[in-house]
Amino acid sequence: MHTIEPYFKWRDYYTAESDERSPFFGRSYDEFGFTNAIYDYLIHPQWDDFGSQTLYMKILWIDYSKKYAIIEFIGEWNDVLYNDIMNLKRNIVDHLNKEGIFKYILIGDNVLNFHADDDSYYQEWNEDVAEENGWIVCLNLLEHVMEEMIEYHLDYYLKIDDELNNLDWRVMKPDYLFAIIDKYLEIKSIE
Repeated sequence: MHTIEPYFKWRDYYTAESDERSPFFGRSYDEFGFTNAIYDYLIHPQWDDFGSQTLYMKILWIDYSKKYAIIEFIGEWNDVLYNDIMNLKRNIVDHLNKEGIFKYILIGDNVLNFHADDDSYYQEWNEDVAEENGWIVCLNLLEHVMEEMIEYHLDYYLKIDDELNNLDWRVMKPDYLFAIIDKYLEIKSIE
């Protein structure tokens, strides 16, 4: 797992550590020292810790004028043992909401497992963004992760479906990805 880096092709245009409004502003990274781990597996030092023991993240892009963020995850999303959604909501999302971010693209290519528990933080997050006509979209979840999220009815709060899940986001620029998702959700809301 130590060789899996966060997506890096947009780094010439945005990095959370150089964004004064980001919760990771000022963070520095040691490219040679591997300190974070998921269970016994070291992970690449570019991933950011937000308070979870098994899930790490990287804010790949924020556009404050369009009010959206793209966040990539790696690890095991475990609400049962570690209340990962609470850590994400309190340590990252609440900060971004205060900065005017109400549309979230969550990338789950590297989320290896998901363990659901209470849905109250998902509900709270959904209510926060709904007040501003926002949304929370999940992309590229592994099939069993998507099934578990749907089984626990998190698709009521998160936009999860096969079309979004198969979006080839890596070949797009951030604004184009955002525009496709925003238009797709607008069309789905009319149907």
